[in-house]
Amino acid sequence: MSELGKRNPDCGLDAVGLKTAGTVRYNFGPAALYEEAIRRGEARLTAHGALVAETGQHTGRSAKDKFVVRDADTEPHVWWDANKAMAPAQFDLLLADFLAHAAGKDLYVQDLVGGADAELALPVRVVTELAWHSLFIRNLLIRPDAAALRSFVPKMTIIDLPSFKADPARHGTRSETVIALDLTRMIVLIGGTSYAGEMKKSVFTALNYLLPEQGVMPMHCSANEGPAGDAAIFFGLSGTGKTTLSADPSRTLIGDDEHGWGPHGVFNFEGGCYAKTIRLSAEAEPEIFATTQRFGTVLENVVLDENGVPDFDDGSRTENTRCAYPLDFIPNASATGRAAHTLILEGRERFLAEYAIGGPINEKTGQPYGTTTKAFAEANPNTVKAFVAASLKGWAYAVANPAEAAEIVYKYGSSVSPEHHGASAGGTSPPRRDPAHHRRRCSATGPAPAALRCRARASP
Repeated sequence: MSELGKRNPDCGLDAVGLKTAGTVRYNFGPAALYEEAIRRGEARLTAHGALVAETGQHTGRSAKDKFVVRDADTEPHVWWDANKAMAPAQFDLLLADFLAHAAGKDLYVQDLVGGADAELALPVRVVTELAWHSLFIRNLLIRPDAAALRSFVPKMTIIDLPSFKADPARHGTRSETVIALDLTRMIVLIGGTSYAGEMKKSVFTALNYLLPEQGVMPMHCSANEGPAGDAAIFFGLSGTGKTTLSADPSRTLIGDDEHGWGPHGVFNFEGGCYAKTIRLSAEAEPEIFATTQRFGTVLENVVLDENGVPDFDDGSRTENTRCAYPLDFIPNASATGRAAHTLILEGRERFLAEYAIGGPINEKTGQPYGTTTKAFAEANPNTVKAFVAASLKGWAYAVANPAEAAEIVYKYGSSVSPEHHGASAGGTSPPRRDPAHHRRRCSATGPAPAALRCRARASP
């Protein structure tokens, strides 16, 4: 096969048994990937220079088609009530069919990193059949410099082939769509979907599996930091305002979606942001809007008018329109992706006052945040019901496994308030603090016990 681009010459695709008669392009940058995507008819240019692509049938993640290989290593560590199992033999057959399907294709490879803490980072190789997918994941994960690429050795490989169709009878899948993770061999197979978000979430799943053993609590949250090192973390499901809240022009952006709480502080898993764009405007969210107006950003399922101008109010393809851009497209983004531990504050009084249905209010838009606002709850009762059910299930698991759920946070006791310890032990709310400590509001996050509600400052 023909190979182009910068890479470790001693670490090719044959490490996972992948061979192709086509051309393999390693670590191409935005300009080259633009050319490839447009040449192949995968994507279009917007009037402002962003790249826009459509994902077809799947405009969101396919959670029901995601499987984890159940083997001796994963058996005791994966919550099987919430994860679909795949037998090792089924995965082996699926992998063989993936490799056969890729054999005649041109492929794109990105060598990237998950995790801004170098001691805990996961080197990831992502192999895609679509050029715009290669740019997407290049934007979303951490990009090593050219010198690091020459010695890069992946610990995880993702093979993303949207044109591959799984056979439920042969592969044990639910449909033709499959996201299968072998967390022992660290191989991920994605087929039957062009939704690019499956790739980044697969990295998050792998880090969720690996990092607790290393003393790190993975968190689905955004994070930013004030001038005095006062970090804030915002917990919430997709679409509840994490990206919006963290993109505060007066604070340094750490990351918008996935972080770890570890021995050295809070750190971003990613090197980019994946923001919802439905009804996005320059007035309400200027920092995020600006990223959609520049070269290098990838827009998903955004409708363009006859002049190539994005219409962010058009949800005819999906309400889940998205943009993917490197973290440094936000002017005040952190260069390190790291921050000090935060101070966790939790109390029934404050939660009920600030996060129950009806508030708080986004100062930029004048509208309430997130899924627990009254208007959202009334308009989307099934979504809220599912969110509450998921929150309660998470809380039940934490109660059943308190050491696993709390050990990582409590280990760094200097950054957890005495009031929080007292409230946790005695079931009483901690006393109210000066409002200056509570400037950053978390996005709507369901019932009080389901996740940590936080205000933050640097560790003492």
